[in-house]
Amino acid sequence: MAQSTFVISGRITDAATGEGIPFANVAIKGLSKGTVSDAEGKYVLRTTQTGDSLLVSSLGYQNRTYRILPIESQTIDVQLPAAATKLQEVKVYAKGGDPAYRVIREVVRRRDRFDPARLSGYQYENYTKIEAYVNNFSRKRKNGKGPGPVGRLLGKLPAVTDENGDPAVPVFISETFSELYARSNPEKFKERVLKSQVRGVGVTDGSLVAQLTGASFQQYNFYRNYLNVLRKDIPSPVGAQWETVYTFRLKDTVSIGDAICYEVEFEPKRASDLAFAGSVWIDTTQFALAQLEVSVGKRANINFVDEIRIEQEWTTLASGARLPTQTHVMIDTDEPTPRSPGGLVRFFSAARNIVEGQPREVTFYDPSLELSDDYKVKDPSFWSSARPDSLSPEEWRAMRVVDSVRNVPLVKVAGDAIRLGVIGYQSLGKLNVDVGPLLYTYANNTVEGHRIRLGLRTNTGFSRKWLLSGYVAYGTTDRTWKYSGTIEYILNRKPWTVLGVRRSYDLERVGVSADNIGGNSFFYAYSRFGTIRRPYFQEDNLAYFRREVGRGFTQTFALRNRTFDPLFAFAFRPQAGDDDQRIRNSYRTTEFIWETRFAPDEVMLQNDNVRISAGATRKPILTLRYTAGLRDVLGGDFAYHRVAMTMKHSFRMGVLGRTYYTVGAGIIPATLPYPLLYTPLGNESLFYVGNAFNLMNYFEFVADRYAELQFEHNFSGLLFNRIPLLRRLKWRELITAKVLTGSVSQANLNTIPSTDEQGHPVQGFRALGNTPYVEVGYGIDNIFKVLRIDALHRLTYRDNSSISGVPVTPFSIKVSGWLSF
Repeated sequence: MAQSTFVISGRITDAATGEGIPFANVAIKGLSKGTVSDAEGKYVLRTTQTGDSLLVSSLGYQNRTYRILPIESQTIDVQLPAAATKLQEVKVYAKGGDPAYRVIREVVRRRDRFDPARLSGYQYENYTKIEAYVNNFSRKRKNGKGPGPVGRLLGKLPAVTDENGDPAVPVFISETFSELYARSNPEKFKERVLKSQVRGVGVTDGSLVAQLTGASFQQYNFYRNYLNVLRKDIPSPVGAQWETVYTFRLKDTVSIGDAICYEVEFEPKRASDLAFAGSVWIDTTQFALAQLEVSVGKRANINFVDEIRIEQEWTTLASGARLPTQTHVMIDTDEPTPRSPGGLVRFFSAARNIVEGQPREVTFYDPSLELSDDYKVKDPSFWSSARPDSLSPEEWRAMRVVDSVRNVPLVKVAGDAIRLGVIGYQSLGKLNVDVGPLLYTYANNTVEGHRIRLGLRTNTGFSRKWLLSGYVAYGTTDRTWKYSGTIEYILNRKPWTVLGVRRSYDLERVGVSADNIGGNSFFYAYSRFGTIRRPYFQEDNLAYFRREVGRGFTQTFALRNRTFDPLFAFAFRPQAGDDDQRIRNSYRTTEFIWETRFAPDEVMLQNDNVRISAGATRKPILTLRYTAGLRDVLGGDFAYHRVAMTMKHSFRMGVLGRTYYTVGAGIIPATLPYPLLYTPLGNESLFYVGNAFNLMNYFEFVADRYAELQFEHNFSGLLFNRIPLLRRLKWRELITAKVLTGSVSQANLNTIPSTDEQGHPVQGFRALGNTPYVEVGYGIDNIFKVLRIDALHRLTYRDNSSISGVPVTPFSIKVSGWLSF
């Protein structure tokens, strides 16, 4: 007779901490059939006989009994309270210090032998799963009342049960299957995302999310000196800083697989330091990593995080090198207020079919992140074969529930509102057009009065080749329409190649234009408000060709034609070679532009039509730009050359924090009107601007040759973390310095006449003297987790009266804000 198979599964956790209990005994009461939990506390019990109750026990915990339902498959999650009587800890120390130091010292000495980054090349298939939940919303408040309004709202949504038996609302679940390739000389890394499925609240662009949720951002190599977790540099317990940052204890010798391993416990020497605590298991014969469990607690200076836990298993390859083949990451968020809900994010990554010693050609690794054309797949049979383990019943339920949650009307509205606030655009649905950015919709200034702007752009549903965008704006005082329109055509996606044209007509101001503001959209929007000095109208026509010829190596060629029509007292003397030597007050330029940008460490994300930089963490970004003015081409009035170079970089200074700096230099060996020379970006606002000289007025200096340095060092709470009253605030101290040196040739000084053709006085400009401009500052970052306050001192040109009549400020306090970990 056929017998039914009964399956009981679940997870066994510590009732106080929520951590999984490994090797707990699970048995059906009255029967000999049983099993034990794995390293995470998970268990699966299959039996052809069943009973009425499940008995769970573990050393150091109270036994618990749970009722078994008369069904073939069920989930029973178990919480075990600690036993009332515990054995006291006994510590035995070897003479001359703990022997763990000898073990770790040997691991560090041999790490080049086992570090996977030292392999000539390797590749493997990788499965990644990410889950995000909102939890802790059903708890009662201290006064005995029920949950707050947000908690009651979340309580009405579909939910699953978390490890503590409390309801949790799944808001995001993704699965990604990809191929990873790496080589060491030169160091290259590539991920090719083959398949992905994403379910989440507010998720509209699956291609972008598929790249963010792949393995590229879940690489944790503990043989490196530092691990980058949530954009924080955390020293590895087997890195170069091991003895400076950590204390170690040899706890036990255990068997892991076929190897006998030392179990070494470690913790930071200072509890407030941004460092790991946990255990590593070291192979006793090879002194190589076999397994580790580490965590970063609440006392570390990381925003919105209560705990980060990483568990990793390492496998020995045929060459003897080691590679992490399974990685579990858990991030438990910190509730902003005592009554607010929390969040839980889990990452799981598993490698298989590892091939080593076969590096590909260098060009193969470009781009570093690639998305397959047929990456979207919902075939259940594919994911069944791609997953290293089958999903538990609770995981299946979470996947079904997240679809229900994201279709709740109120949740949809909340997702749209968050997306509008972050991205600035709102989709118009089936029209495949987005309206925005919200930040530029309204402004008010002395020239335009009330400025109203409406912008549109096509989204990924419009075309895989064409990207159209533009805006119209109108001022109630000047009663002038302004506009811009851009057309981009994607010639190729590998390598990324784009051809584009743009035409615009708008109000600008000398020294505060989109060209020198860069990507600071908030500051650009702010510059449209208030008193606008030295305004002018500009008609701008641009055609450009951009191609990525190698990883991080981008070439741009452009032809630009623009006008300068001032609304202030301006005039200039023409160049010596001009036939018309009359004093004029407007001009037109035609420029050929060549720009090369080299960012070898930068990871680029790509949706169907747009590429977004995920930043560079270790190597500098270099930009070289050459501009040639073409006289008599498309009406151009001047012939000239301009060369500019910048380098941006950041690096870690051990426990002292991280340094950021930008170095720039340029030269314009020509005689030109001063709006075509270099104008350093000043800042007259109350806000601190990272790429500006914050105590310099708008258009305070002009240069035709210059060099500048912008420096910032963030100590990441190094000092404040050691002060008990300040530690809980998670403030971070920082220092800044900005230096500019430059000059203007006598020929360019002579281009400005004292009066124009009508005899009106002409506004001139000021050049730097032999003394460089210097400003320094110190500040506090991460106030209320979003604010930054800088105290700034101007050390030179303190009595420099502005040409526009605006006095300089030798000292100021400025604020800024952004969200960061």
